[in-house]
Amino acid sequence: MPNVDMIDERVDRRAFLAASIASVSTVMATTASAADTAKPDLFPPEFRREKIDTSGASINVMVGGNGPPLLLLHGYPQTHVMWHKIAPQLASDFSLVIPDLRGYGDSSKPPEGENHIAYSKRAMAQDQVEVMEKLGFTRFGMVAHDRGARVGHRLALDHPNRLSKLVLMDILPTLYLYRTSNHKFATAYWHWFFLIRPAPFPETLIANSSDFFLKSLIGGLIPNAITPEAYGEYLRCFRDPGTIHGGCEDYRASATIDLAHDEADIDHKIQCPLLVLWGEKGFLGPNYDFLSVWRERALSVNGKGIPAGHFLPEEAPDLTLAEVRRFMQS
Repeated sequence: MPNVDMIDERVDRRAFLAASIASVSTVMATTASAADTAKPDLFPPEFRREKIDTSGASINVMVGGNGPPLLLLHGYPQTHVMWHKIAPQLASDFSLVIPDLRGYGDSSKPPEGENHIAYSKRAMAQDQVEVMEKLGFTRFGMVAHDRGARVGHRLALDHPNRLSKLVLMDILPTLYLYRTSNHKFATAYWHWFFLIRPAPFPETLIANSSDFFLKSLIGGLIPNAITPEAYGEYLRCFRDPGTIHGGCEDYRASATIDLAHDEADIDHKIQCPLLVLWGEKGFLGPNYDFLSVWRERALSVNGKGIPAGHFLPEEAPDLTLAEVRRFMQS
């Protein structure tokens, strides 16, 4: 049987990745074009779409509402659309900024750089600070889910004066989860270990069956939690080979450079008030003590479980909205 590590060393990964993306792009060109023209608008007409250039990316943003500024960040494998069920209600109380993270949705997909630095949570957090500043907000609240919540954790450490309050949904610190990883965690979070494999291995497999792969992650939530219209948007974006690669790079960064950053900041704590919400029917909620873990990483922590799985804003929008609004307005 061939040695997989030796094969990895002999393959010119960059050339192989470029060729793989080119071939997949050709096959998908017609489908992607049709999807772009049919893209539904899942936000009220008073929301506007902007493209904002940061020092490292071009960020697609939905902006709407009136009141104190509030930044909403999505996770994998989604886009800003994941907030469409609660954004209209929040917009009556807050000025909402709802971006696609770099590497996701309609934001740009910059080259990963050495040691995946362009997809470090530090770089992704810097995008959000610059987006908010260009919109006139130097201090703001943040609500973040999944990968976006990891960006939020890093933003709170790197830019403590920017955040007034922070809500993190259904995550525990990346360093903590890698340090405590066991068979149970690896089985439930298998994608953490699949997506970090060297390019173009996961990219090629995902691109060859993007709809199947996406449904393996969130298909069970259609149509009750994730609407067919929202899934159509997720799939439109997920069929872009750049998005597939960007998502993999996000996870590769978390397993490399992000851990180095987290180790260096192990004694630094989140300064602003923190609300943590978790899904009582997901994997993390029943298996970890959220409040105990986060109290090691933040000065002021409150939180509670929501009777849902991982995707709180879509599975339990009313309860999630109530908790976010209560915390942000207190």
